[in-house]
Amino acid sequence: MDIHQKILQQASAYFEDVVGIRRHIHRFPELSYEEFKTSAYIQEQLNCLGIPFKTGFVKNGVIATIEGKNPKKRIIALRAEMDALPIAEKNEIPFKSENTGKMHACGHDMHMAALLGAARIIHTYCEEFEGSVLLIFQPAEEKLPGGASLMISEGAFANGKPDLIIGQHVLSGLKTGTVGYRSGVYMASSDEIYITVKGKGGHGAVPHQLVDPVLISAHIIVALQQIVSRNANASVPSVLSFGKVDAPGITNVIPSEVTIEGTFRTMNEPWRKEAHEKITKMASLIAESMGGSCDVTIKHGYPVLENHAGYTEKAIRLSRELLGSEHVMEMDLRMTSDDFAYYSQYCPSVFYRFGTTDPEEKFMSPVHSATYMADERALITAMSNLAWLTLSFLKES
Repeated sequence: MDIHQKILQQASAYFEDVVGIRRHIHRFPELSYEEFKTSAYIQEQLNCLGIPFKTGFVKNGVIATIEGKNPKKRIIALRAEMDALPIAEKNEIPFKSENTGKMHACGHDMHMAALLGAARIIHTYCEEFEGSVLLIFQPAEEKLPGGASLMISEGAFANGKPDLIIGQHVLSGLKTGTVGYRSGVYMASSDEIYITVKGKGGHGAVPHQLVDPVLISAHIIVALQQIVSRNANASVPSVLSFGKVDAPGITNVIPSEVTIEGTFRTMNEPWRKEAHEKITKMASLIAESMGGSCDVTIKHGYPVLENHAGYTEKAIRLSRELLGSEHVMEMDLRMTSDDFAYYSQYCPSVFYRFGTTDPEEKFMSPVHSATYMADERALITAMSNLAWLTLSFLKES
């Protein structure tokens, strides 16, 4: 029997156990930097598998190690996120979230369960490969500055820089049993924009006596769209969106201050820096020209996520061997972001998607929604593909 066929059989055999793990994690979601019980549960599972680990990274992070022969020859790292979102779950299921206002709505419960399942498979081959496998259970993917950046800065790889790091993520809309890859630049950077426009408030019936920060804010929001439409290279995807405007007046009262919040995303790091400067300058000059002022704060979020071309192309070939060519897709660019991008800047990386949607069962709610629910059969694909990639890359010289 070929090894990839054996891996598929192992994934099927472990499926019920992994589903149980996933459901337990789903029932007890914890927010970013608060994953204390989740971390403890992961540690219990690793102890059951006999896989040693270290804890304390970014408070709740866990790094386990599976060593083969000659463990320093090659290091492959695998990442799963631990945090949930501040969303009240609306699914009526036996394992519905028991933590009010919190939900695993981004599939991180699936990621952790799949990584534990893959680790169980990989561990059975530790006498057959050379090198080491790091299992990274990372806190705080959903909240700046991002757990990935902190894991790196706190010395997660102090004992050896990975030759490759692999991450996988659910994708609603992609069919269960399918995986998707994109070589090179894949996901956008993500920055948060906070603008405070200051003027002189008062009665709306005498606007000539005031400096209207609401009107100034409207001009700023419209004008800043030029940053993308008339300044960005048309070949570089960029998005500037404002999702919150707070003007605390009433029908006949103009406030003295308005706050605006938004996001800027792009696929090019030099342009990202240039755009920040243009946003700040344009907003400030518009406010000044209209008699007001404004403060602009841009919080640097996650960088551009770029997959290593050589490793990604090989991963595509390997997944075709395991799952069949019809189950391996090429992904489009995504303007969403993930802090896995920090790992992709630190060492060669492969970040791919696995489908969690069965059209017949209508599992179609998107991630970050109160009704998102993954098809659990996707766990067989997730753990087998991750194990197969890892074992195959460990054989490389």
